[in-house]
Amino acid sequence: MSLHGYFIKNVGQNRGRPRIWLENSEVSSAGLQPGDRYDIHMKEGVVTLQANPDGSRVVSSKQRGDKAYPIIDINSREVLALFDGMAAIRLVQREGQIYLLPLASEVKKKERLNRLRYKIENNIPLTIGSLSHGAGLLSKAVHEGLQAAGIQTEKGLVNEIRPELLEHATKGSDWSPRTIPVAAPMQEFAFDDAATRLIPKQDGLEAGLPCSGASVSGRARRGTAMAEEHPLVGHLIVAALMIIARANPAFILMENVIPYSSSASAAILRNQLADLGYATHETVLKGSDFNALEHRDRWCMVAVTEGMSFDWSMLQLPEAKTMTLSDILDDIPEDSPLWSEMRGLKEKEIRDLAEGKGFRMQVFTDSDIKVNTLTKGYAKVRSTDPKLAHPTDPNLLRQFTANEHARIKQWPPSVIEGLSNTVAHEVLGQAIVKDPFVAAAKLLGQFVLDFGHDRKSFTTHHLIQAIHDTIQDTASEVVRQIRQPIAGVTYEGRITANDAGALIQDIGNGVGILHKASAFPEVALGEAVRVRYPSKSAVPTVVQLEQPAPAVTSSLVAAQAQAAREAQNQQMSMFPTHEPAREESRPRPSFGPRF
Repeated sequence: MSLHGYFIKNVGQNRGRPRIWLENSEVSSAGLQPGDRYDIHMKEGVVTLQANPDGSRVVSSKQRGDKAYPIIDINSREVLALFDGMAAIRLVQREGQIYLLPLASEVKKKERLNRLRYKIENNIPLTIGSLSHGAGLLSKAVHEGLQAAGIQTEKGLVNEIRPELLEHATKGSDWSPRTIPVAAPMQEFAFDDAATRLIPKQDGLEAGLPCSGASVSGRARRGTAMAEEHPLVGHLIVAALMIIARANPAFILMENVIPYSSSASAAILRNQLADLGYATHETVLKGSDFNALEHRDRWCMVAVTEGMSFDWSMLQLPEAKTMTLSDILDDIPEDSPLWSEMRGLKEKEIRDLAEGKGFRMQVFTDSDIKVNTLTKGYAKVRSTDPKLAHPTDPNLLRQFTANEHARIKQWPPSVIEGLSNTVAHEVLGQAIVKDPFVAAAKLLGQFVLDFGHDRKSFTTHHLIQAIHDTIQDTASEVVRQIRQPIAGVTYEGRITANDAGALIQDIGNGVGILHKASAFPEVALGEAVRVRYPSKSAVPTVVQLEQPAPAVTSSLVAAQAQAAREAQNQQMSMFPTHEPAREESRPRPSFGPRF
């Protein structure tokens, strides 16, 4: 049967009981009219209102003018027990049938958390999906970090637009017979109903969406006002979210350039993930904090399903140590043809300086303890890319080799084995510095294990259902153990039930303290609190003992501000500080909008 209607309905309260009120098209679209009879069936988490001429219930009516409109009012704790504690449910209509179900987002949360806990408890490898896989360096870091935390992993769905990079990834030891390659534009795959219908569930997912639209240089080159204007990659957040919704991972790790965190795409990502039942946590990961020669800073977002925990403040930094470029250099002879005067680039630098442009050559020696970022276009030998000075001849320079580029970013050269020099620099230039993301994934893995082995950790729906079942089975015993609070006494424990405007706080030894829910507006189910009533009629003082981790770290806020300043400075440096003499009749060239 076809779909006749879909509604989201709030769960109300009437006389201490849950209430669902349906009227007008919420009833009539299913073919039910005033006076029609129906039955109610409850099975497998679904309440079904089924049309039946001999049914035990009758559709009521409300008169408006000369027309009667249908009404169904369900105000029964027994019938609506499946939705106890839920703020809203979904209403799905077919001919002669109305289905009352938990929100799809709640069902998906429960499914992915149950799947994750089952795999952790039974030591089954977690399947980790990958979007914008590239040569798989972020993927390698995430798998290494999770495994360092004690979690077995395997690659799941892997999407990459460039088939040659996907082919390169298949040769890695982390590729398994169950890995699913998707060599296609992400947006093409995401909107392919036949394909996405077959996407298997992923336990985790990592992604480094292309940053060309958000990077300062990318926007300056195209003259775009926002990251989303990039015609090739500006819209990929839509496709990524569609795949995430299908794959239903329990946790997600995403990285990008810092300006991406201030983009419209990032705002959409945060809000949509929240709607899907995730809590997001963002920070900036700095290469300098992890003893990297390239001090590349990247934005990182970890999203975990509500019911799981995560906190960036627990990220472990390594002991500081000093490295120099000499530690990562290949053994290149002093008379190697790789050394060159690079006369053309030096002359370009002189011209740029004369015209007041801010471009400079970046020359480093083997004793330097840091090097500027090597980008994906490094193989083009551009004037502003880092160069290495000859150890004895001050006139000679050379490019860093692809193997050196890998080591600069803390990767072994084996990750680019078999790639051409140009492609190797491309994938490394777009890649992350390794150690920060290994550490981030290890931290995430530790929280995943905490969740998987903590039987007290449930989703809101799990808690409410468990409490409901317990109360049904041992009602008299539970009622005897629930007590009213006493003035002047301090109670400490977790909130374990939320029902009919009341909260129950477990203070241990099977004793629960009953509180009015209105006095706890900011307290979540399962949260530990300290409560004290100054007097019998006074509003209690409530102290939350476990404050949630901040969604955005202070380091990311500072990095965003710095990125904004650098964007402005770089944009201005593209233009001369003074205009060269020119004929008045010559039209001024257009550089596009300035930022």
